[in-house]
Amino acid sequence: MSKYIKKCPECGSINLIVNKDKGEVICKDCGFVIEERMIDFSQEWREFDNQQGEKRRRTGAPMTYTKFDRGLGTDIGAGGDIYQLQSKERNKYFRLRKWQHRVSTAIERNLKLALAELKRVSNFLKLPPAVEEEAARIYTMAVQRGLVRGRSMESVVAGALYASCRRHEVPRTLDEISEASGIDKKEIGRTYRFITRELGIRILPSNPVDYIPRFATSLKLSPETQTRAVEILEKAQKAELTSGRGPTGIAAASLYVATLINNEKRTQREVADVAGVTEVTIRNRYKELLKKLKLDKELKRKIEEAEGK
Repeated sequence: MSKYIKKCPECGSINLIVNKDKGEVICKDCGFVIEERMIDFSQEWREFDNQQGEKRRRTGAPMTYTKFDRGLGTDIGAGGDIYQLQSKERNKYFRLRKWQHRVSTAIERNLKLALAELKRVSNFLKLPPAVEEEAARIYTMAVQRGLVRGRSMESVVAGALYASCRRHEVPRTLDEISEASGIDKKEIGRTYRFITRELGIRILPSNPVDYIPRFATSLKLSPETQTRAVEILEKAQKAELTSGRGPTGIAAASLYVATLINNEKRTQREVADVAGVTEVTIRNRYKELLKKLKLDKELKRKIEEAEGK
């Protein structure tokens, strides 16, 4: 059924039924046939286990940038049938398989090594498949444009992953990617800015709110404190306190203020370790939030209530 058909053009009714056997969409009130000869794009067989599905499918896996050949290549001797051949024929297929694994062009060799490193770092950071796919696409474009020359493969992989995380709004800091890849975060930052500029990738600034759930989970804070931190951040954004400041620092400071207001006290050192910033940064942002948002009165009242109890 077409997603644009929402009501019957004859009587205006929204009481529609789909007859999949005939490929028709019919109005239940007036009987008008709205659409006919619809094409069913689903599979025409049933499968009850993976083995049946593999035998009946007529296509392979979808294309993916996470493989150097986009997943379109075939693997000689992947099944067990090769071992049923005579020794002479079997050796011939073994030689073919060996030559198949010897990738021909320089770009393919680079991609084969780099995408394995990308998958390793992605698994270490527990990134979703969509982020890994986008990072592989960015790296492939960088290789095709010759942007990897003069730079280490690992730094370009890390820069592509950071760009992909930013595009998909998956909060990962440069410190985390640096720890996972073993590359200095300044080098990752330089490479990230270079490839995004050369490839014309437009990336919006990070939203500090995206970091709140991760930091709150690591600090084992209640949902109320997490919600309070988000409210403080939204007020700070309206007051333009987040402009020109690091998203992790302002997010950590908002969470620190929320813990004080909700009487779930955490030290500045604990919050700083989770957020990957210094205690000085949290103190500076904390003072700005109290002064500009006038939270000191509410904070004093909460502290007095806690001492009274």
